[in-house]
Amino acid sequence: MRSLHLRLAALLSGVIGLALLGRAVAFPVDGDKTVLPVATELNEDALDKPREVFQSERTGAKSYLVNLGDLAFNSPGLLGDVARQAGVSCGTCHVNGANNAKFFMPKMSSRPGTFDTTGPLFNPKANNLAFDPVRIPSLRGARYLAPYGADGRFASLRDFVHNVITNEFAGPEPSPATLDAIVAYIHDIDFLPNPSLGPAGRLAGKISDAERRGEALFAKPFPHDPSLSCAGCHVPSSGFLDHQQHDIGSGGLFKTPTLRNADFNAPYFHDGRFDNYNQVVDYFDRTFQLDLSAQDKGDLVAYLTAVGDGAQPYERDGAGATLNEINDFSMVLATAIPAGDKDIVALAVDTIGRELRELTEQYPDRKNTSVSGGEQQRVLARNGLKELVLTLRRIEMAVAAGRNADAATEFRNYRNLMAAAVPALLASAEPWSLFNQDVHDQHYAAFRQVMRSRHLSR
Repeated sequence: MRSLHLRLAALLSGVIGLALLGRAVAFPVDGDKTVLPVATELNEDALDKPREVFQSERTGAKSYLVNLGDLAFNSPGLLGDVARQAGVSCGTCHVNGANNAKFFMPKMSSRPGTFDTTGPLFNPKANNLAFDPVRIPSLRGARYLAPYGADGRFASLRDFVHNVITNEFAGPEPSPATLDAIVAYIHDIDFLPNPSLGPAGRLAGKISDAERRGEALFAKPFPHDPSLSCAGCHVPSSGFLDHQQHDIGSGGLFKTPTLRNADFNAPYFHDGRFDNYNQVVDYFDRTFQLDLSAQDKGDLVAYLTAVGDGAQPYERDGAGATLNEINDFSMVLATAIPAGDKDIVALAVDTIGRELRELTEQYPDRKNTSVSGGEQQRVLARNGLKELVLTLRRIEMAVAAGRNADAATEFRNYRNLMAAAVPALLASAEPWSLFNQDVHDQHYAAFRQVMRSRHLSR
């Protein structure tokens, strides 16, 4: 998920193509070396990531199917050749199952947080010759949010996922098992808990007067059409949606979005035209002639903010969080190796290997002059991660040759490294890694300076 950063590190080292364990990686931002438009922003340098909550972890552990779906969701190869070259996966737009509000791709985005799913870049055959980006949605609570797609044209999440892979991105036809796994993964992503909401979607706990007034306004019939109200579409007892499509004067029929955890889902509306709740309330006031006073608007915003809240929405990125995710991915190998499932092993090795190589670049090498100190610790951390990648490659080769016992031995070696040695090496080097805020800021300041110099020299 940090493929962009990996390539930035290559530039800072004075290398346009970085050869890491035999794989050449092209720098993707600066024009002729990339399949992505110049000035693409994937927000891969963010140190705070959306927190991902799984329904299954409340009662036990995630299943093999969910872990496989998570793995595929973060595999660029799932989405076809262009995505693989760019290092773009489902997880690039939907970080930890949430939305990526800073995602911006020139010619494919109208503003950060939007993407033209029928544009020319990833699948020219699907190009509708219109620039019509839609907001990147959060997938939290998706099992409750049918129908799917901004216009609600897919009743089935499985059909929606299949369309994204094969039509929007021109990815290869996924196996039924892979498709089932991705759906299981998305179904398992839960809403963040919100202590302000009671069982029927009513406000609960310590609620302000403005929030209470906003709740009453939300349920109040519209003055010029008593059959309508905010709560009539965003039904509180039904997850704040009605599973229907409506024309609210924004350019067509679009499905009702949930308001749960919506505080973290900006921009708003199907095309991401609004930055905040104030703009949304102003739009409804004008369009439906609600005659809201300034206090009314403030009360509605206070209510929406209370409804859209969620506990601990972000978590600090670090080696530990990345290794935890990789360990979940590795559980797929624990099942696929004994079964001799070559395709799943190849998918897992490719995806985990990519994650490990990107994690390696969080520990800048000696050529990176923007980081000082901890050279030995950084070298050891990088070497430990490279050894994991090599071990994974040996696993894939063994399974491909039908030597499942050898693959199982290599997997035990991999698990032993992941259990103690590698985490200790990463912890030792963390003060000089890009997980350290000061080092992170110095690194990207140097990168921006290099980019300015490159552009000025042209």
